Amino acid sequence: MRHLGDASEQRVRTALLLAAGMGSRLAPLTDSTAKCLIGLSGIPILERLIRTLNSYGFTRLVIVVGHEADAIQDYLGDHSGDIRIEYLVSPRYRTTNNIYSLWLARRLIDEPFLLIECDVVFDESLLAEMLFADRIAVSRQLPWMNGTTVTLCAHGISAFCLGEMSRLDATHYKTVNIYSFSRTTWRAITARLDRYVAAQRTGDYYESVFAEMTADGSLTLEPVLFDADSWYEIDTVADLAAAEVIFPRYSATLKRLASHESAEAAG
Repeated sequence: MRHLGDASEQRVRTALLLAAGMGSRLAPLTDSTAKCLIGLSGIPILERLIRTLNSYGFTRLVIVVGHEADAIQDYLGDHSGDIRIEYLVSPRYRTTNNIYSLWLARRLIDEPFLLIECDVVFDESLLAEMLFADRIAVSRQLPWMNGTTVTLCAHGISAFCLGEMSRLDATHYKTVNIYSFSRTTWRAITARLDRYVAAQRTGDYYESVFAEMTADGSLTLEPVLFDADSWYEIDTVADLAAAEVIFPRYSATLKRLASHESAEAAG
């Protein structure tokens, strides 16, 4: 049971975005631009995330960049609304995986934070339950989904299942690639990441670390269920086309933002 004052009940105000990858499966769109700057129904994926973080009162965003790093920095600068933005450049983004990007973040983050991948789009209302530490966003599986799944138990996540998307059953849930961590949990994760990098396992996904820690009891995460029809992971051009059906140009959220901005300009 959670108690007021627990680390898990403290609002997360910092976000970490992993955006170093080359997005090769989205080529040729990513040949000369960063994956997170690809437009989805006319709005860059990164812009959608920034608007959502601002709407929830985030004050700090750390971005790990690599491919087209200058383009991302030029697009965002060092502030967006009330969010202060900092960048970490991965020097090995061409030959490493997201485990290395996450490991690099230990240089700048020593606080509770939200971890998110640069290719995830979602209805902003889903993020409300992720604003507290030590949670993982999960979703029931749909045919388009691939990658890591988790199994659940009464106390949270019981296991990470790497590469087991063939199991389309009620016991397996897809990871959405959004997590929140307390400071204590993050320090435990970085210690394990240090071992992987020291062993030159920089081609792994960070889910390998999460799977190992969950199995040995050193990582406990509370699942937050995302509606499977309200988020999408964009890896390919086909994914982009499918996501545009879910997130049309004039969604209710964007209409509300536009109306608010117009009212401020008129006032």
